[in-house]
Amino acid sequence: MKRSISQKMMLSAAILLLLTASIGCLRQPAGPKASSVQDHGANEHRIQADLVKDTNGIHWIPLQQVAKDLGLRMQETDGKIKLGYTDVMYELEADHDQAQSYGETVSLPNAPIRQDGKIYVTAKSLAKLLGTNVRTDGQDGRYVKLGALGNDASRLHSSNAENTEPERFNRVNILSISENKDELISYAKRFMGVPYEFGAKPYEQSKTFDCSSFTQHVFKQFGESLPRLAREQAQRGSSVSRSQLQPGDLLFFSVPGRFESDKIVGHVGIYIGNGEMIHTWGDPGVQISSVDQGYWKEHLLSMRRIS
Repeated sequence: MKRSISQKMMLSAAILLLLTASIGCLRQPAGPKASSVQDHGANEHRIQADLVKDTNGIHWIPLQQVAKDLGLRMQETDGKIKLGYTDVMYELEADHDQAQSYGETVSLPNAPIRQDGKIYVTAKSLAKLLGTNVRTDGQDGRYVKLGALGNDASRLHSSNAENTEPERFNRVNILSISENKDELISYAKRFMGVPYEFGAKPYEQSKTFDCSSFTQHVFKQFGESLPRLAREQAQRGSSVSRSQLQPGDLLFFSVPGRFESDKIVGHVGIYIGNGEMIHTWGDPGVQISSVDQGYWKEHLLSMRRIS
């Protein structure tokens, strides 16, 4: 009888150990998350959406559904619709055919429209905005098919920061940054816990940051004017290797599985030494994360030295 009870206890312990290991394997690494989409063919995403057909037989695509399926944040402020991951990548406005894509102005074939409070775009306009191929299901108008984001090679010639020539800087700016690395890191740490806000306005006005407005704000205090978007910041300074990395260098990360060859910058942080960076992308706002393990190690794209 005692042997039977002992065997049952051992079996229960083994099952508990197996369940614990299984749960551990299912845990996701910390980092930005993008919802999955079905893959029907090479580099093609199929998205179910409630399309609207106009009198000319043109299908209009609800932008919010596309953003949701691609894992993009979507926010409207003062009539401007902004989309992106941790940084704003696209910006457009209803009834305007001029939009922003990766920080560049593009002309949309058809101006977006607003209907029942929602923003709709045509397949041609969505393709221009995202830089990929877009087509709709011609039969019942329920599906949108997108190629890999960033397929338009003519607009991505400078997206790989490693191939960018170092930019020349004013001598005063070089001294300001290089001689005050510790002060720069200390200043950045003052903002620990400041809330993250997608597409944040200047800190003085909003008291919030997104990833690139944070780096822009910090470097501004030391005489360096960085561009607003992470992708543009990745074209500044000079490339460094992991072994050369120093406090104050900028780290750039890709958004996995969403862009062709994963070479599009989607996030930026500041290296602070000891394998760590300070950055912001969600709760709890400005935070310190490890660069050498987990999510950020897997998606590190490039490292740049501004001074």
